[in-house]
Amino acid sequence: MRAAWALLAVLLAGGPSISYFKCEREIGPVGTSGQHYAVVDETVWAHALPNLDDLRLYAAGQEIPYATRTMWGSRQTEQRAIRVLQPGTLGGKSEFVLDMSGVSEYDRVSLTLTTKNYVAHARVEGQDDLHGAQWANLGTTTLFDLSDEKLGHNSTLQIPISTYKYLRVTLDGPVRPWDIQSATAGTERAQEAVWRDLSGDPQVTQEGKDTVLTFAVSENLPVERLSLSIDPAQGNFQREIETQSDKGSTTGISQISRVHMQRDGGKIDVDRTWISLSAGSQGKLRAVIHNGDDAPLEITRARLQQYERRIYFDGAAGTAVSLYYGDDKLNAPVYDYAKLFQLDANAGQVQLGAEEKNSVYSRRPDDRPWSERHPAVLWTAILAAVVLLGGIAVRSIKTAAS
Repeated sequence: MRAAWALLAVLLAGGPSISYFKCEREIGPVGTSGQHYAVVDETVWAHALPNLDDLRLYAAGQEIPYATRTMWGSRQTEQRAIRVLQPGTLGGKSEFVLDMSGVSEYDRVSLTLTTKNYVAHARVEGQDDLHGAQWANLGTTTLFDLSDEKLGHNSTLQIPISTYKYLRVTLDGPVRPWDIQSATAGTERAQEAVWRDLSGDPQVTQEGKDTVLTFAVSENLPVERLSLSIDPAQGNFQREIETQSDKGSTTGISQISRVHMQRDGGKIDVDRTWISLSAGSQGKLRAVIHNGDDAPLEITRARLQQYERRIYFDGAAGTAVSLYYGDDKLNAPVYDYAKLFQLDANAGQVQLGAEEKNSVYSRRPDDRPWSERHPAVLWTAILAAVVLLGGIAVRSIKTAAS
């Protein structure tokens, strides 16, 4: 019976209790009944467990189930190989037909071309009858390869979501029918990621031809993107960025670029001024922009970002809800609410109040084994036993000798 009570005490000591949380923050107010969410900020990351397992919500002393979501967005793309039919030349332009009968719905077609250093315009038309007279105009895409200028390439046809069985593509420029090696098609549906800007501006220095941005990153704080704002007056560029840890080791190599130009009657617009980072970054993070022999970029702002983490819960109007954290003995909660969670598109955001020390905080009972809690007593007992046994052994030897 005593063993059962002892086991129960251990289990209770390992569960959540308001008195064991070091930090407390008010949420709200909750204005209307229904689903709400709060956004995790740097203050929570600083004092909670690295994986946020110790977050708990309470209202009127009762634990409220919740679900966490990381707003990293999603992309669903189904790409299928399609046949290229009847490649040829008509009126000085390359023309071919794409057999789309194996793709139920699509909004992009990726071409594999052998041509290099070109700009071409691709007119796309759709029809269900390969030999039909009336083809629907689906628009024009500018394709390009600027390898010599190190400004990237694009060989993907962008069109409205379509279901035509055949597409007819007419290309001007230097792309010839025999340059078209293969094609794939599909539909991409995207849910945009939600980013949070992290506080703190970098230290910017020049090391030779390189521009170096040094950020201070708090422990446990996930950092997942570096976003740069470049002066709009800056010309076209493509630069390599090397990211380094606080120990100087390389953690990644990426590129940023801007291409805005008119070429052969077509307009090219590319603007990618951000790079992905490792979520485990902490301490000092260095981003080294290799400028080569070009002048440094005109950087107007540089910021670290993370995916927004949200805490979703259901609350009634007027309910006072508090967020507790800072108990390093807790495991992640297991709620039916989280297992069966359905996002409400009308969920309202509620703000986290200022962090406060939990006024009823008390240290958890020490549940370590007695030997770990009293090592000095244990070792004293062991030494005493060794001395006692040694004395008995010596006495036994003397007695045997006499």
